[in-house]
Amino acid sequence: MNDEYDQARGTFFAESREMLQQMEESLLVLEQDPADIDTLHALFRAAHTIKGSAGLFGYERIVAFTHRVESVLERARSGEIAVDGPLLSVLLPCTDYIGGLLSAAGEEGAEDRLSAKLDRDAASLIERLMPYLSEGAAQAAAAPPLPKAVHTSGAWHLSLRLSQEVLRNGLDPLGFIRYLDTLGEVVFLAVIDDALPSLAQMDPEACYVGFEMRMDTAAGREKILSVFEFMREDCTLRLVPPDAQVRDYVQLIEELPEAKERLGEILVGSGALTRDELNSTLAQQGERRLGEAVMAEHGVSQHVVDAALVKQTESRAHRSEESRFVRVQADKLDRLINLVGELVIAGAGANLLANRAGEPRLVEATDSMSTLVEEIRNSALQLRMVQIGETFARFRRVVRDVSDALGKKIDLEIRGAETELDKTVVEKIADPLMHLVRNAVDHGIEIPEQRAAAGKPATGKLTLSACHDSGSVLIEVRDDGRGLDRDRILRKAVERGLVPPEPNLSDQEIYNLIFMPGFSTAEQVTDLSGRGVGMDVVKRNIDALRGSVQVSTLAGHGTTLTIRLPLTLAIIDGFLVGIGNASYVVPLDMVEECIEVHTDLGAAHDVINLRGTPVPFLRLRETFEIDAPQPERESVVVVRAGANRAGLVVDRLMGEFQTVIKPLGKLFRRVQGIGGSTILGNGEVALILDVSALLERTASARTGRRISRRDPAPERAHSTAKQSPGVPTTAQ
Repeated sequence: MNDEYDQARGTFFAESREMLQQMEESLLVLEQDPADIDTLHALFRAAHTIKGSAGLFGYERIVAFTHRVESVLERARSGEIAVDGPLLSVLLPCTDYIGGLLSAAGEEGAEDRLSAKLDRDAASLIERLMPYLSEGAAQAAAAPPLPKAVHTSGAWHLSLRLSQEVLRNGLDPLGFIRYLDTLGEVVFLAVIDDALPSLAQMDPEACYVGFEMRMDTAAGREKILSVFEFMREDCTLRLVPPDAQVRDYVQLIEELPEAKERLGEILVGSGALTRDELNSTLAQQGERRLGEAVMAEHGVSQHVVDAALVKQTESRAHRSEESRFVRVQADKLDRLINLVGELVIAGAGANLLANRAGEPRLVEATDSMSTLVEEIRNSALQLRMVQIGETFARFRRVVRDVSDALGKKIDLEIRGAETELDKTVVEKIADPLMHLVRNAVDHGIEIPEQRAAAGKPATGKLTLSACHDSGSVLIEVRDDGRGLDRDRILRKAVERGLVPPEPNLSDQEIYNLIFMPGFSTAEQVTDLSGRGVGMDVVKRNIDALRGSVQVSTLAGHGTTLTIRLPLTLAIIDGFLVGIGNASYVVPLDMVEECIEVHTDLGAAHDVINLRGTPVPFLRLRETFEIDAPQPERESVVVVRAGANRAGLVVDRLMGEFQTVIKPLGKLFRRVQGIGGSTILGNGEVALILDVSALLERTASARTGRRISRRDPAPERAHSTAKQSPGVPTTAQ
């Protein structure tokens, strides 16, 4: 039972955080469109779900505070209060506080340790909520932790019958009944034990009792039934109100979880019909429609039946969508990816042995296995692919809060939210993106007065976009602000000793100085920036993901930061090359073509004329200081990363290779040009080239150098391709 409870508790925290994220997104949508009633309903349902789930696990602080937020949202839904900026400015901090309560509840001892602070924060927020609560609710809200409702003379009758499986399903019926006391006063309770078997036949894990209760409360049908929302499948509940109203039934039907697709189940779940009434109607239904039968036999209102039919349609659509997904723990996926990686290595070893043996049938079998392994690899990697839109959506709140604090007006536009990449990459890029967004809002976009003086709209524009490009993902953070000030950046860099006075730097190299440790152009330290930390950390984190970041700017028109990231950090398609006895892997998506040339290529850093286009090249033999005889003929692998293009001179081409990426040890992590390692089929280790870093090195080395006029007349590598199947020979 403990394992089941822990699993249910973990599910509660995961789902509650999803609901909390949904609440925040709904509030931001309502800020743009206060009349969006569907979003308001979704906001209410999310708060209602968090409160109900928290009550099942005894998290009274969450229940108490969320109840008050829910009360405000209920008044907004009914039109009693307006959905406007001031209200949303109160509700947004409330979502932060609920998130803090969830974190405290999830950490053992944290709620007790932080009790005083949590109470102070709650009191401050409740004071801000008071003007939006009804008079009775406002008075009750002043009496924490959770007030009982004002009593009325009317009393509700609750008839509760529990299934025998309710205890096995991890539910505590007494917990639900105790929770009723938070809505009013249970003035009468009788235990119905007529289903109890003899002691010899009794199952200690089964439930045989029911309850008859009367409850004095001002709460409506919706509030009372919501207490039992999460055990609806394990009980039969008959609720008789003091003064039944059709509006109550219709409203409850609209707010039921989309879990039932049958009309009768919806009516029973709303309390408009009992289980016995439904069963008797079904037995005698004949040719009549169920809705017509319950209206004729049990006096159910036409409005209630119509609402149930609408809910039925929504439930079917929701069930169809929900059946497409299944929750899987992240560590299980990681374990699967690791095993697939080992399978790739083992498959490469088997393929190597088969080729050495020269047995045709064995080679054919291992080739078939390699194909299947590749399909398994691709399918396994797809399991970890997630859309980046959820990460982008988090920045709506950041842009709103930071722009308000700075007195700016900024619209955030999101493009390519459906772009997918590895979950691990998404998680690790969130912090760098956060800094870039805050930096654009703080440094990039001007205040409205400055924008008006420059002939710009008063409202600035910040764009987050993502797209796939040549096996990578491109993420852009673009603003229409003032742009980077070249002279100011250079002056600050000289003042801080980052570059010598009067350096010979291109504009692009000057702009790249913003990524140097300790660099900042801020005149004073603020809560947002000015401490000289951030952009260097951004670049370091992106480099750690085997990515790159480039900056482009136009004075007075804005700045664009472009991040290029690999789709996954686990397994890639590689192109294997050799220099001496060493083997290296080039990411295949960066390879454009391969050519064979004579060894007379000139200096280590020079260019070749490739069909009329000068292409710089880099000798990996000299870059990595490999001491081995140089062959008579060498090969050049032409690679591209973003706008940079160059050739890598190697001894031999060894064909395509499925590469399982292994991390480098601490000793090698800072080696420029190396991004990881892998294990070959023969057990040897091959280093994975960091192509972006090598191309940057080539570009820097070319600064101020004379363009070579040699034309080595490169030969196409068709002859090499015959020896190494899969070698790309056509420029893309």
